[in-house]
Amino acid sequence: MSSAVSDSDKAPSFEKTWGSSTSSGYCSADDSDSEFEQFFTAKTSFFTKRQKCKAPAKKDEATECGKQELSTGDVQKQVKEYNSQINSNLFMHMNKDGSYIGFIKVQFKLARPVSVSPSQKKALSEKRRSGVKRRTSFYLPKDTSKHLHISSHTSAREVIEALLKKFTVVDNPAKFALFERRERHEQVYIRKMSDTERPLPLRLSAGPSQKVLSFVLKENETGDVNWHAFSMPELNNFLRILQREEEEHVKQIMQKYAAARAKMRDALQGSTPG
Repeated sequence: MSSAVSDSDKAPSFEKTWGSSTSSGYCSADDSDSEFEQFFTAKTSFFTKRQKCKAPAKKDEATECGKQELSTGDVQKQVKEYNSQINSNLFMHMNKDGSYIGFIKVQFKLARPVSVSPSQKKALSEKRRSGVKRRTSFYLPKDTSKHLHISSHTSAREVIEALLKKFTVVDNPAKFALFERRERHEQVYIRKMSDTERPLPLRLSAGPSQKVLSFVLKENETGDVNWHAFSMPELNNFLRILQREEEEHVKQIMQKYAAARAKMRDALQGSTPG
């Protein structure tokens, strides 16, 4: 079974995707509401590298680890049942060694801009002229998502690294984390996955429904970000973005309270004493 995807699913370059918005160094997270969905096959080593399930410290991790240690027969049954619920070509397939491969969908929920490297030809030209390797920082479009073709041995950390590499994001992978999102009894539960956890067994166990289980790429807590890794122009861009967002937020709050005061005055004028 070939893990390759069609040419129509290849990710476009950043210049084509975001157009002129990259020229200013940043763009608003609300500039695009459309879902930018792509398919990507993980690197070959993902399908051969194995990781043993380490003894977890938390009970939840132990439960998830136990779910992953199924017999080959049980896995085959789950894969068959999973594929029976699929109405696309994103099937799971068993390997001879008992492992399996399949797709997971990862949604990007990034609150901060990311830095990307320019094309190799452009970067070389700029470095020759100025001696400095430049980077561009901007927001990813809202609700960006990607289908990733991985193995049952692929870890959450490898998923993060593959996604950043595909989008040519040069930020440190440690700045990001993979989260699992579940919906139960009209309640949403979000849990940060450890670097060694394997997303595909979770996908198989939960079934193909994105409401039951979905994966989200988010930033780590602000305190975990090494801001010294950014250049001065990037930091200045971030400050301008924060200032613009703060001004907009203050404006919305002022409008909210002004509307509330107006309603109170109308109520007072319409009421009679006593």
